Amino acid sequence: MNIRKILILPDPVLRKKSLPVKKVDKDIQNLMDDMLATMYDAPGIGLAAIQIGILKRIVVMDVSKEPEKKEPMYLINPEITWKSNVNASYEEGCLSIPNQFAKIERPDKCNIKYLDYYGKKREIKAEGLLATCIQHEIDHLNGILFIDYLSKLKKDIIVKKISKNKKELERIVV
Repeated sequence: MNIRKILILPDPVLRKKSLPVKKVDKDIQNLMDDMLATMYDAPGIGLAAIQIGILKRIVVMDVSKEPEKKEPMYLINPEITWKSNVNASYEEGCLSIPNQFAKIERPDKCNIKYLDYYGKKREIKAEGLLATCIQHEIDHLNGILFIDYLSKLKKDIIVKKISKNKKELERIVV
């Protein structure tokens, strides 16, 4: 397993739409293994393939609370089939928008269908943090970031902070 580089806003790739996976094979499984290792290393609870520059509809997640009890999930071509009319608010962050957080409202429950690590069709009913994480990661597959749910002013402030921090990190002092 390899740790991959996570793309950071304002990288234009993050705004692209991911393409469906046609076949789950060893290459896709290796990619998901790398994604999971990258997510744990970051550390995060979800990662979409687009965040490492791969335009495939693949998400890995682990919302387990205890680090010693890992419960990884692999979602290939995930599709939301139902969303609740009741919203819940979570403070969200994103590995592609480091150190920035905001309260985001999303449906508190959702149902999804997807292919698992082995290409088998699955369906789950999600609620709470899992539902929020699934929706956040599926947004990534569609080129949507959590800051897109904020007012223009709040979004602009975060983008400026990220751009400034990125420039500071890219400077080299000799």
